[in-house]
Amino acid sequence: MTRASLDKRPEEVAAMFDGTAERYDLLNSLMTGGLDRRWRRAVVAALDVRPGERVLDLAAGTGTSSIPFAEAGARTVACDFSFGMLTVGRRRTGRLPEGSRPRFVAGDALRLPFADGVFDAVTISFGLRNVADTDLALRELRRVTKPGGRLLVCEVSHPPNRLLALGHRLHLRYGLPLLARVSSNPDSYRYLAESTLAWPGQRELAQRLIAAGWGSVRWRNLTFGVVALHHAVNPA
Repeated sequence: MTRASLDKRPEEVAAMFDGTAERYDLLNSLMTGGLDRRWRRAVVAALDVRPGERVLDLAAGTGTSSIPFAEAGARTVACDFSFGMLTVGRRRTGRLPEGSRPRFVAGDALRLPFADGVFDAVTISFGLRNVADTDLALRELRRVTKPGGRLLVCEVSHPPNRLLALGHRLHLRYGLPLLARVSSNPDSYRYLAESTLAWPGQRELAQRLIAAGWGSVRWRNLTFGVVALHHAVNPA
């Protein structure tokens, strides 16, 4: 299996996720103690999609994060550059009613295969830190969003409380590699731990959103700041 590095070469990251696609959702639940489901619900509530809206869920993986938007009546595109993840997602969602299925599209966050200004809302959960150029990805997301459209980024972050931050770092350095032993690709979870530790904090990510042209930027911490939701709007 591929071991991706913090250089985040696209072919390495894609191959890494291909190798863990079948058990990815299960291991996410184990890794977070089930909190991933709570975070996904927070994303759905915060984005507040409406029937008929066009929604892009970038780095959607198997589409678990995309299904609630489709169920709410939004025309939802689940986009990812891992063909393994997309294949698993298409198979699993094939059992759902047609109106509850997202449309799966292969795409690179740095060169999205969509026209300008086609989405009412765009979101990315736990995928932004895996792209090779964060700032370019944020600009690409803005490019495909309508004026006045909204963005929601759900990503790992850093607890502002020093004691909690220490515990979080210890979990990433030692606890996560132990959990990863049940994975078919333990190295992928070592990479996830390293990429989390290297990821910027809430304020720095907000500044990068502003630099990418997004407006009305704000964030809200989840689970004491282990995860943060960043909201933004594409200025009209």
